[in-house]
Amino acid sequence: MSYTIAVRALCEFTAKQGDLDLRFTPTPTAQEGIEGHAIVTSRRDDGYEREVSLAGDFGPLHVRGRADGYDPRQNQLEEIKTYRGDLARQPANHRILHWAQLKVYGHLLCAARGLPALRLALVYFDIGTQKETVLAEDADAATLRAFFEEHCGRFIAWAEQELAHRTARDEQLRALRFPHDDFRPGQRQLAEAMFKASARGCSLLAQAPTGIGKSIGSIFPMLKASAEHCLDKVFFLAAKTSGRSMALGAVETIKRSAPLLPLRALELAAKTTACENPDKACHGESCPLAQGFYDRLAGARAAALQLPMLDRAAVREVALAHQVCPYYLQSELVRWADVVVGDYNYYFDISAMLYSLTQMNGWKVGVLADEAHNMVSRARKMYSAEMDHVRLRVLRKTAPEALRKPLDRVHRQWSALEKEQEGAYACHAALPEKFMAALQNACSEIGDYMAEHPAWFDADVLDFYFNALLFGRLGESFGEHSLFDIEISDGGRGAAAGRVNSVLCIRNILPAPFLKQRFEAAHTVALFSATLSPWNYYADTLGMPEGSAWVDVASPFEAQQLQVHIASHISTRYQHRERSLAPIAALMGEQYQRQPGNYLAFFSSFDYMEKVAELFAARHPDVPLWRQERRMDESARDAFLARFRTGGEGIGFAVLGGSFGEGIDLPGDRLIGAFIATLGLPQINPVNEQIKARMESAFGAGYDYTYLYPGLQKVVQAAGRVIRTTSDQGTIHLIDDRFARPEIQALLPAWWQVAARNFSA
Repeated sequence: MSYTIAVRALCEFTAKQGDLDLRFTPTPTAQEGIEGHAIVTSRRDDGYEREVSLAGDFGPLHVRGRADGYDPRQNQLEEIKTYRGDLARQPANHRILHWAQLKVYGHLLCAARGLPALRLALVYFDIGTQKETVLAEDADAATLRAFFEEHCGRFIAWAEQELAHRTARDEQLRALRFPHDDFRPGQRQLAEAMFKASARGCSLLAQAPTGIGKSIGSIFPMLKASAEHCLDKVFFLAAKTSGRSMALGAVETIKRSAPLLPLRALELAAKTTACENPDKACHGESCPLAQGFYDRLAGARAAALQLPMLDRAAVREVALAHQVCPYYLQSELVRWADVVVGDYNYYFDISAMLYSLTQMNGWKVGVLADEAHNMVSRARKMYSAEMDHVRLRVLRKTAPEALRKPLDRVHRQWSALEKEQEGAYACHAALPEKFMAALQNACSEIGDYMAEHPAWFDADVLDFYFNALLFGRLGESFGEHSLFDIEISDGGRGAAAGRVNSVLCIRNILPAPFLKQRFEAAHTVALFSATLSPWNYYADTLGMPEGSAWVDVASPFEAQQLQVHIASHISTRYQHRERSLAPIAALMGEQYQRQPGNYLAFFSSFDYMEKVAELFAARHPDVPLWRQERRMDESARDAFLARFRTGGEGIGFAVLGGSFGEGIDLPGDRLIGAFIATLGLPQINPVNEQIKARMESAFGAGYDYTYLYPGLQKVVQAAGRVIRTTSDQGTIHLIDDRFARPEIQALLPAWWQVAARNFSA
């Protein structure tokens, strides 16, 4: 059995040394890097070979990669690196790594073509000046072979350890039994669909009811598939902390049932939560946990991989014990983990770490996306960027003198856009060229300044810089999948009286073109949720590959468990809301008198919620009630949920689509009913109307894709809080006459039996 490793990964393991140092020349965008490589190679002779695939073996180690270019006339192998700023300021350990990669490629080329010697050239290409700096040296094949074997030798012990781990892992996974006595109803169907999707190497959309145990019902079959279908890793991705916690709990349950299973599970924490020194820059002269990071990494890595579970707390403890950065330690540990649990953005975002590592290392991965009804809105945000003029105005006054001119140029072009616009909102068919050019120039100037002043740190400038880079990067791929719009308002945060403010946005509305590569890079991707209907909406907007499977898992619940009533005598439309208040309060009061207990009431806005709550409190002062507040922190959310205690009574008022509409678990009589006084339809505004037009053009279903499907998805999610187990009983009131329409009821769960209104209210 061989261990395959990419040249870059090998050298990063064996050649990195010294400090973690992110100061040198901010990395050009991916597009700039591609263009930089293309410019350099276009300057070469006709016989120049580009992206030369190479591979070689050392014991059980199979090393592979693609060298940037080879000139057979000069017998010169080139490694091309794009950068900005002063090359002289490049840290020594960066240069050492680059030479190591080039020398390994050099050996592989000599071995493949029988070359006795070779000229090696590091080509540094300045994105700003378009100039090349070439560092070259001659090397004979014997020297390069010795270098290759030395670095393989440093890695071979680890490779053998990893091969042993993989062999033992797969052996135990093939014998692995489901960790419970039996599957829950529906759980086996979900697990079988997951395994079959992996066997076919296709993607899967799985609608699976809440309460069947989707976390363990998806992780278990994907682990079995890891052994049977030779998967390197399983990525479990979720939108919320609760989903990631359940995934880690499922892994722990599986490991307890199989004590001999050497399974490494890693939790990824966001940098904002994992960073120990947020006031310090990521380099050795600023942060003590960056100083000597790579010199201490081996010890930290070895210690971490001895632990049974690498959750955030465990990684932090190991990192601090070895005085290395917890965030970057977890990033290193991804390479050696079997199961990685994190947020969607780690694989699907524009700069996703898990996707990049999968591509670079050629991993065969299974990707599980929990609560995937969130994927459309989350993916849109991943591929959108906005800029606020107020922030730039403030920055022009506080930024270093050398940066004020480029920032002023951005400001002038921005102001010109504001003057040209007549209304408060405008959507443009193309990006403004002059503004984008000024923004790109500002990014270059800031990058150069950072390279020339490595000790300098300004959080506001860096925030603008990274946001502008994202804006520019999305601008490079701007197309029918996105909008460019400008919203103008009076004043704004920190603006002078009477001065207009504007927000520029590249707004993604169709993530499919961006996510296509993510799906293709994985062996299988399974998206699952209790609300993934209609399936074509998610398949179209997310860009699911052709041949993707779809399964609607049978519900374990019986219709008798849930009474579903439609209050068709009430309209919750905006123009009818004032006259809806009294009927809603009456309906809620009558239901509570019939069956006291814990209820949730959902509304379309805080204003609507508060009006009903005030009227209800006045008419039913004996009924306890509590309300969701705007911008609740975690402790306030916990306190809200704590009111739903076993045997308790009262009504919690909340906003649909907020913190309490999904992802909360209140089984038994902690929650016996819900009132949903809205269809959850997104607000009609200029942005949504633009989205509607694009959806109509793309799929012929503009209203459904923009308003109806996203709205009903929130309704069904909120209603799903009521029935959590097969022994639960509950009641749901859908309050709006539109719920009586056949096309609306067709989007509700099939196991519901909707009753006509039978209340006197």
